[in-house]
Amino acid sequence: MRLVAAVLAALALAAPAAAAGPPQAGALVPGRSLGGIALGAPIRAVLRAWGRSFGVCTDCAQATWYFNFVAFRPQGAGVEFHNGRVAALFTLWSPPGWRTSGGLVLGDPVAAVTSAFGPLDRRDCRGYYALLLERADSVTSFYVVDGKLWGFGLSERSLPSCR
Repeated sequence: MRLVAAVLAALALAAPAAAAGPPQAGALVPGRSLGGIALGAPIRAVLRAWGRSFGVCTDCAQATWYFNFVAFRPQGAGVEFHNGRVAALFTLWSPPGWRTSGGLVLGDPVAAVTSAFGPLDRRDCRGYYALLLERADSVTSFYVVDGKLWGFGLSERSLPSCR
């Protein structure tokens, strides 16, 4: 684990930053990408797209980076890596302007999610729940708080949906 952390840190320092963070108005393409980053993308693709301004989770089981719009404020997006590739992507704290490729916007009523995708499996998480759109190799999560679409997640099927 220390070796992986050292490699990630070296890559972060060596790669040029094309952007200061996740897009201010990112899009979720269910089963494929979040904020322009695809599942399975290499670390260098994340660095090119979102830059080097991120925090590193110190108690996560896998390497996880947090890209906040404003330093020390929990709003933006996160990325979890396995073997140097993106294994999960998720929004942090309901960033405004984020939407799905089909037009759902964070803040929409939960009924809009089920209208767009039909009945979805529900996973109860701590303080919120996730509606899961499962595909052969991925799970798209729609996080719900107080009856409203609060955030998005996209992960490999083997990973937990609750973040």
